[in-house]
Amino acid sequence: MSDFLKSVGGNVRLLRKKQGLTQEELAERTGLQESYIGSIERGERNISLLSLEKVAIGLGVSPKTLLNFRGVDSLDTIEQNELVKAIDTLLSDKESSELKFILNFLHDLSIFVDSKEFKS
Repeated sequence: MSDFLKSVGGNVRLLRKKQGLTQEELAERTGLQESYIGSIERGERNISLLSLEKVAIGLGVSPKTLLNFRGVDSLDTIEQNELVKAIDTLLSDKESSELKFILNFLHDLSIFVDSKEFKS
């Protein structure tokens, strides 16, 4: 077993568990066999690029996230950066008045999410 395959498999397992998915659920999302998902996670399979793409789509991440070898702790940062880029893309064609409205909405939403009412 190569360290490369173990790292990719570890990232798949971590992201799957973070989303509360079973191997069976990820298999359903990807169209791959549950046993294949397990062998990827254990680093036993030389995953093809097409299968890597299917797993990435099934987990809702980019393939490069699965190939991150800086350690599993940095996956949150990569995911956050991808989310920020997606938000930036959505907002890039908005006019100033629309951006001010969205900013005010997000500010109010942030206050609501931080309130005790929402958490209980």
